[in-house]
Amino acid sequence: MDAKQAFRSIKQGSTAPIYVCYGTESYIMNEFIERLLEKLVEPEHREMAVVRFETGETPLDSIIEEAETLPFLVPSKIVLVRDSVLFASGKESSRVEHRPERLLAYMGQPSETTVLVFIVPHEKLDERKKLVKTAKSNDSVISFTPLQSEELLQWLLKRVSNQGRSMANQAAEELLRRVGTDMHALAAETDKLCLHAGIGGTVTTESVNALVPIATEQNVFRLTEELAALRTAEAITLYYDLLKQREEPIKLMALLVRQFRNMLYVKELGSQGYSPQQMASQLGLHPYAVKITGEQARKFSQERLASMLSELADLDYSMKTGRIEKALGLELFLLKTGSAGAS
Repeated sequence: MDAKQAFRSIKQGSTAPIYVCYGTESYIMNEFIERLLEKLVEPEHREMAVVRFETGETPLDSIIEEAETLPFLVPSKIVLVRDSVLFASGKESSRVEHRPERLLAYMGQPSETTVLVFIVPHEKLDERKKLVKTAKSNDSVISFTPLQSEELLQWLLKRVSNQGRSMANQAAEELLRRVGTDMHALAAETDKLCLHAGIGGTVTTESVNALVPIATEQNVFRLTEELAALRTAEAITLYYDLLKQREEPIKLMALLVRQFRNMLYVKELGSQGYSPQQMASQLGLHPYAVKITGEQARKFSQERLASMLSELADLDYSMKTGRIEKALGLELFLLKTGSAGAS
């Protein structure tokens, strides 16, 4: 099932004895677990009713024994297990030995007083494993994938509304441009803006600009936008601001390389008929980042992007071997790129 279905089930009072939560959107996954705790455990009982393990440190036998043990002084308990060994598709090894058959047996007859939750912070599960197949057949698996760009926008607006404030789409879009797609950072900045707006107030674009600093990675997005629009002066001003913030030129160059490379990939995948969602999965990017990258990529030809990546590779070598001063080298690249344009 997906995250929306899982949240809906809890809201309707229905919980399962076992959950396997996986995906890269840790904010929504943590929120789901919090809702589960609110539903099953009184706040004052959490110390006795919540048990945490990691499969990298604790044998599966001990975890199942805890799940099968009756809760002490509380009606039910939750066993939270962080896992990168049993269900994950990665190659991470465990320092302890596990017997998967023990969990398979438990899945067939889970405890009525325990909710067992496996937290798998990986994009995919290992579909070859019997544990994964059994969990899926029991409808115990929940995927937590990044929100689409429109969903992320609506999530921001809803978070503001839930706090008794309002926010225009334009202000929400500016917040995304400044912070990026990290939902933990977005939540913190949104709450700060709501506090500033006051009950019944409005979060405006002006308050976003005044109160929310631009993340370094988002500044690199802006740098590429300025270069594509031939606004060289603005690009250089932004670069100077980043240097004043003690950002390293080599780090900025690495971020530029990544962005230009992603733009080239998006352009190539788009020509092959890939959808934005498929591109996001292929490139390991958030759907919103794919949307912005695609908009920027349209302003450059594939040949120009390939040429800039080659120039940046040469610049990287020159900077690291001392042939050119780092800050000056990147500034000259920005001047040359801005004057040459995107074609």
